[in-house]
Amino acid sequence: MNDQDFSQMLQDKAAILSEALPYMRRYAGKTFVVKYGGHAMGDAQIAQSFAQDMVLLRQVGINIVVVHGGGPQIGAMLDRLKIQSRFVDGLRVTDAATVEVVEMVLSGSINKGLVAAISHAGGMAVGLSGKDGGFVRARAVRRKTRLPGSAIEEVLDLGFVGEPEQVDGAILSRFIASGLIPVIAPIGLGEKGETFNINADTMAGAVAQALGAERFLLLTDVQGILDAQQQHIPEISHDDARALIASGTISGGMIPKVETCLSAVENGVAAAVIMNGRVPHASLLEIFTERGVGTLIRAPKTNESRVS
Repeated sequence: MNDQDFSQMLQDKAAILSEALPYMRRYAGKTFVVKYGGHAMGDAQIAQSFAQDMVLLRQVGINIVVVHGGGPQIGAMLDRLKIQSRFVDGLRVTDAATVEVVEMVLSGSINKGLVAAISHAGGMAVGLSGKDGGFVRARAVRRKTRLPGSAIEEVLDLGFVGEPEQVDGAILSRFIASGLIPVIAPIGLGEKGETFNINADTMAGAVAQALGAERFLLLTDVQGILDAQQQHIPEISHDDARALIASGTISGGMIPKVETCLSAVENGVAAAVIMNGRVPHASLLEIFTERGVGTLIRAPKTNESRVS
């Protein structure tokens, strides 16, 4: 690299820092809940980059809470143990044997591995599940299906698949106040002491609501919301997102992700973002640049945006 190229590289870095500074000031002391999952979790380089990003965000004064998934890892372990699974509406039917494996993988190898990665990057993290301190109380999820050729609806029992009923944000706030990054496995505690497997997106959205988060970042395997022409939408209002669901433009597996974000912004979260977690440093690009890299969903009846 010659002197001119080296000088240009330094100027580019200075420009990046200059662009980021207003956002650092704006978000200092605010809470961001980050859902980390998808196939990006299986890429060691991306996982290391993610951990470094979380440490940097905490270092500049942003309170970070991470909720992680682990579907592919759970599937791999069930295959190794020759335990068969089936899915209903994207949810893994979870019997007593399966929920033991789910908890082992989520609260064990994945959770502690992510805590270790954040610690290795220079941060301080604590691994939790919703059972710790009973801070996530859960109830069983029930799904209805219509019998073929009949108007009769049948209630499906998904076993130990749960949804958050109550999240005690005060417990997490204590960890945050101590300078720690809570890393949460999506496991909840039932009324009778049962263990419930909770969808990680749903868990993260509920945690964001409980904390009144400034941002809920949902890292997944897609860029964000696409319009009818399959073009990426950088920002969208709450009402417009609802309209895209109604029109069928938002469809398939994107619907529950968008619904989770809409529920969050309807219940105290300033804004939610769906973004591709496989993009290196995606969180930093989303938070510290004007345009971001995902789709930002604004709270209803507010002007919340990246640049407001």
